[in-house]
Amino acid sequence: MGFLIDFILHIDTHIIQIVNTFGNWSYLLLFLVIFIETGAVILPFLPGDSLLFAAAALSANQNYHLSIEIFILVFLVACIGGDSLNFFIGNKLSKKLTQHPWFNKLIDQKSLHKTERFFEKHGAPAIILARYMPIIRTFAPFAAAGSGFPYHRFIKYNLIACFSWVFICCGAGYFFGNLPFVQEHFSMIIIAIIVVTLIPAVASAIKSKFSSSNEELD
Repeated sequence: MGFLIDFILHIDTHIIQIVNTFGNWSYLLLFLVIFIETGAVILPFLPGDSLLFAAAALSANQNYHLSIEIFILVFLVACIGGDSLNFFIGNKLSKKLTQHPWFNKLIDQKSLHKTERFFEKHGAPAIILARYMPIIRTFAPFAAAGSGFPYHRFIKYNLIACFSWVFICCGAGYFFGNLPFVQEHFSMIIIAIIVVTLIPAVASAIKSKFSSSNEELD
């Protein structure tokens, strides 16, 4: 866990190390991180927004010989493919998996139930909203499939979510990541990104808690 926190806070440094070590294979490695973040269901803590921002920022620096176009394509395929795999798992295996104790130990049940309530409340638009919310975006396809949401509707909203997410995160990194202020305070910027993306989930949790408390009082 300590390594993960260090990786996220100094993600630009770690990506540079990856690029220097693996060269063009770095695209594949970063693809796998984004793909696994949503596709594997059980790894919601992997970096998402911060990784896209940092990778795009480095691609704007000619010293690293990285292509923003390749990054955009790689991340689009990763998040669309990962969400589709996640949906397939939820659609075909959700009932069987939730019956196994080992699965319940691997999955954060509170986050899963929170995502299910989030999806029930917001409906189809939750697929788009969830893409911008760490942890919840990992469980959203699984929860949508488990609720009986058809894939042909899911993929339409998912395409909007993934395209907008990749272009916003990569665009912000590419155009602002190499500003002197951002470079000097990169770790703080990453923390700010994480905090901002967590605000909707925290606000929703607080609202749900107060609603439950009011219902109990009634």
